[in-house]
Amino acid sequence: MKIGFIGLGNMGAPMAANLAKHHDVTGFDTVAHPDGITMGSSAAATVEGADVVITMLPNGDILRAVAAEIHPAMKAGAIHLDCSTVDVESARAVALEAEKHNLAGIDAPVSGGIGGATNGTLTFMAGGPDDAFATVKPLFDIMGQKAVHCGPAGNGQAAKICNNMILGVTMIATCEAFVLADKLGLDRQAMFDVVSTSSGYSWTMNAYCPAPGIGPQSPADNGYQPGFAAELMLKDLNLSQMAAAAADADTPMGQAATALYQQFVENEDGKGKDFSAMLPRFENRGRG
Repeated sequence: MKIGFIGLGNMGAPMAANLAKHHDVTGFDTVAHPDGITMGSSAAATVEGADVVITMLPNGDILRAVAAEIHPAMKAGAIHLDCSTVDVESARAVALEAEKHNLAGIDAPVSGGIGGATNGTLTFMAGGPDDAFATVKPLFDIMGQKAVHCGPAGNGQAAKICNNMILGVTMIATCEAFVLADKLGLDRQAMFDVVSTSSGYSWTMNAYCPAPGIGPQSPADNGYQPGFAAELMLKDLNLSQMAAAAADADTPMGQAATALYQQFVENEDGKGKDFSAMLPRFENRGRG
């Protein structure tokens, strides 16, 4: 399969490198020029003749601009597979523009971070036509360990932001509970042993515990160096609240989590730390 890959940053470069082991891949990025990937002279030149064009871009505005540049240069019947995490409205608009150029559009944001991109263990949440999903499924199998078809265009983004809204809210609740346990004189290991095997069970407690030395290895055991940076959590929470506003959905916990992560990232030195660094943030605060 001939593949064009636009956006070769921390996520895109290893994804493209894994694909290049099996397919003909040409890449393009305005800044990055990673080793081992054949580079195109422009975004439009990179997509000429490609069966599938993959984009991995920072936000919806950039995605829309790149799509406007590449769609006219893509061959009829090709697939634009966007793996960026963007707002649902942009994902659906780009898919609609793809259709106007006789292309198929799929939005497939990922979960798994840089490690997942490097190791080929990402999870993809895809929205788009059934036949196009079937065509790109072998590419998902190279880049990741799981791909879920969530329905029509935009539903991949919807699935990711709903999942990450739960993740952000749950991490805050987990950190709050540890600090409350500390102040009540409850040992953290005892707290973990109870909660991890009872009704407080969650991924943030059992698999990604924010307390150093408790549970499986996590960023908390590495000085909160990011596995998933707090500013990326803030991005996804902001996207969730944009979607909630557009859909007239009441999400008070999502709103509260967004406000807390915004305060943490912008005013409390949270930028560049893992999103689980909310725990020391709460440790240093009282009730007032």
